[in-house]
This record gives sequence, C-alpha cells and structure tokens, in this order.
Amino acid sequence: MRIKKRWIFRESIEVEEGYTGRYGAPGMPRQKRRKATPEEIKKINQYNREKMIRRLIKENFGLYDYWTTLTYKKGQRPTPEEMKRDTQKAVRKIRTEYRKNGHELKYVIRMGIGERGGPHIHILVNRISGDNYGTDIILTRCWEKGHVYFTTTYEYGGFRKLANYIAKPLEEWEPETLKRYTRSRNLTIPKPKVKKWEADRWKEAKAPEGWYIEKETFHEGLNPVTGKMYRHYIMYRIRGGD
Repeated sequence: MRIKKRWIFRESIEVEEGYTGRYGAPGMPRQKRRKATPEEIKKINQYNREKMIRRLIKENFGLYDYWTTLTYKKGQRPTPEEMKRDTQKAVRKIRTEYRKNGHELKYVIRMGIGERGGPHIHILVNRISGDNYGTDIILTRCWEKGHVYFTTTYEYGGFRKLANYIAKPLEEWEPETLKRYTRSRNLTIPKPKVKKWEADRWKEAKAPEGWYIEKETFHEGLNPVTGKMYRHYIMYRIRGGD
C-alpha cells in the first residue's frame, strides 16, 4: 500500500512518499532487507534531525523573525555549563519583557565554540515590536555578557540553511558537554496530512497551481536498506512581483 505524507506550512509544502508495511508495489516480489552500516545509520539520523528542526522552525517562525548571535566580551572563555547558565538567565529576562508587552517568547538555541575558542550563542526568536519596545532592544538589554548581532531568517538564507546549521554535529574542538540545541516548550510540533491507497505505478510529481517543486530537494529511488521505492521533495509558493 502506498503512503503519502504532506507537511503544509505558510510558504512551503514538504512531501514524503513510500510504501507501508513490509512490501513494495502490488505484484512485486518482496525486496531483501539488509542491516544498515554504522555510517548509514549516522547519515540517516542526521538527515532526520535536520528534517525535524526544519519543520519545527517552519511551523513556529516567520521569514523575518530574528536569528541572533550573543557573544562574550573579549578574553572571556566560559565553560559550557557557565554558557548554559548565562543563556538560561538571559532567556528568563527576555521572556519577562515579552510578557510585559503582551507576547509569548518562542526560541530555539544552539550554543557553539569557534575554532579559535570564541564562545557564542545563537538564538532563533520570534520578532515583536511596538511603541518603545522591540526584540532588538529587549535582547540587547537582557544580554549583559557581550554583544548581540541580528539577522533575519530571510537574510540568513531561509529555514533549510538555518535548520542544517542548528542540527549540525559538534565540531571536533567542541566538548560533548556542549548540548546541541534547546527550544522553548511552547513550540507547536507539526503533524502531516496522511493519505494511503493501493497503486502499482508512480505518477509524475506535480506542484499545484501557484507552487513549484524545488529541484534541489527532489529525491527519488530505492532505499538501499529496505529495498523500497521512495520519493520526497519540497514545494514552495510562487511569490508575485512587487
């Protein structure tokens, strides 16, 4: 039996197609499974991590929310535990300021240490603004350890690039105690729309009117481990000119 999952967001639709159960298309012999290699497992886990974070971001953030970098003053080299405490303290202050102005804070955090040892903290945060307040003002006031640099998710390169960065493995010089990423508990977990049906042929993937399939995201073939046919891709909304 065929299965199709669609994650529908404001500006994109992610599609995954395959088969349910242990068999492929009707009339086809069962494909022999094999045990995945450690390298394949590592690659699959990384790919799934990137997908999960990308969809989480798409569900909860917009193109012009802030991807910020918090740095420390020159010469400061806090431990991962100290960075964690500093981040938690700043987040509590930021959340309080958001609530004072009638908003709830949403965030995803990734801490890092540069190749030369420079500690920094990336925070993806929902952007707010109003009379005498705004995300840029709030974060600058609440982070007392150094500087704050702002980039919108659009300027950074969109959600795919952002998710890949947040999900990337620790660098060889970064300690294992440096937790990869954390997020606020109020983020909504996206759920797909699922369709199942009997079919023995795969039709060409087509985007609905007003959308297009991003070629770079289109992948189709046989899963080397399960031996089953699969297809996945991302469609984006066509934006009109100004």
